[in-house]
Amino acid sequence: MNKLGIFINFWENNWNVDHIKYMKKAKDIGFDILEFQAQPLLDMSKEHMEDMKKTAADLNLELTYSLGLNPQYDVSSMDEQVRNAGIEYLKNIVEHVGYMGGKIISGVSYAGWRCCSVDSNGDKKHLLENSLRSMRKIVKTAEDNGVIYAVEAVNRFEGCLINTAKEAVEYVEQIDSDNIGVLLDTYHMNIEENSFWDAIHLASDKLVSFHTGDNNRRCPGRGHIDFDEIFKALADVKYDGRIVSEPFVAKGGEVGEAIAVWRNLESDMSPEYRDQEAAYILDFEKQLIHYYNK
Repeated sequence: MNKLGIFINFWENNWNVDHIKYMKKAKDIGFDILEFQAQPLLDMSKEHMEDMKKTAADLNLELTYSLGLNPQYDVSSMDEQVRNAGIEYLKNIVEHVGYMGGKIISGVSYAGWRCCSVDSNGDKKHLLENSLRSMRKIVKTAEDNGVIYAVEAVNRFEGCLINTAKEAVEYVEQIDSDNIGVLLDTYHMNIEENSFWDAIHLASDKLVSFHTGDNNRRCPGRGHIDFDEIFKALADVKYDGRIVSEPFVAKGGEVGEAIAVWRNLESDMSPEYRDQEAAYILDFEKQLIHYYNK
């Protein structure tokens, strides 16, 4: 059975939040996983990280981590100093995830988020080669720390290097490590893929995590994406890994600006209503998993 999770910034509009508060909230609602941005780990004391680890263990809640790589650490950059800084930065992040007992980090962590220095012909080959060289160094740290590095295919407006399941699979195959895999996200797939079914089947052997969100950035089932097709495909490939919902519904703050949410997407933005919506996500996905895995 899939472990189901939610991204912490469904509730908060800054990256660094009261993680323990939302760990308890996620567990109370019934989730197995809470996912959040990995960068704040770098500024946490060992004591605070130990508190988080203990709370997660007491709650039997898995913590997973995501990352949108700052352009100053772009490991696909043509600037060697930027690439080297990015390699060391990402190694540090992975070591912190490993210290937390984390098993996976995902996101746009193979290039700078929204960075795209293609040549005049739109060719990104040079970026890809730089990223792969960098990743071969980073993945060794992932191997040493027991962390899976999940490469997320994102839409063309958030990056140019890996937009599709096919590109993600090809990237991972060139690294050739058991500690790197593919993450697919329904929001991005809705923009870039011709078929949810085909993309999930293509990536199935490398699929290590899965994000859900609707076409409008709201909760799955609150837009026009066909989640029946998606969950039927996941069942068909016998995917039994993590499924983490990643809706972003509030304007303002670091998150609203970064994700480009320029208006509140719910008529009721209260914490209580968002708690209800989180519970709805859990029920919605459980029903689909049960139906297509009968």
